[in-house]
Amino acid sequence: MLDLISHPVAHVVAMKAGGIVNGSDLQCAIDAIEAAKRDHPVISLVVEIDNLRLMTLTALLKDIGYGLTQLGDLERYHRAAVVTDQAWIEHIVHLEERLFKAVEIRTFRSDEHADAMAWAAELPEGSHEDPEEDGYHGA
Repeated sequence: MLDLISHPVAHVVAMKAGGIVNGSDLQCAIDAIEAAKRDHPVISLVVEIDNLRLMTLTALLKDIGYGLTQLGDLERYHRAAVVTDQAWIEHIVHLEERLFKAVEIRTFRSDEHADAMAWAAELPEGSHEDPEEDGYHGA
């Protein structure tokens, strides 16, 4: 399961993954990311991962394929906050952080959820969008 969750700032796409993630779950997330990219010069992501068991082959292939299409567009991604208490996911996130230096990627424990949401809401210095105008006033 992969569900979109609300975030008060429009340039942030937030989602929660757990159990088994299938291709249609992943397509909903991709559609939300693409919609945010159409409306905002930069976007950030928040991904809460709780009890993730596996991704179906279709989801995995779709994830890899979409990821490859984004390599030339990484400057559009500002931050990615990953909220998890699963150590193996933290290791994967740290690897991604080294591979994709253009994007700030950080892990947060589940008890730091509010910090992750606030961190993702911040925009690069000099950005034209203002999280305060977007309705986000911190945790």
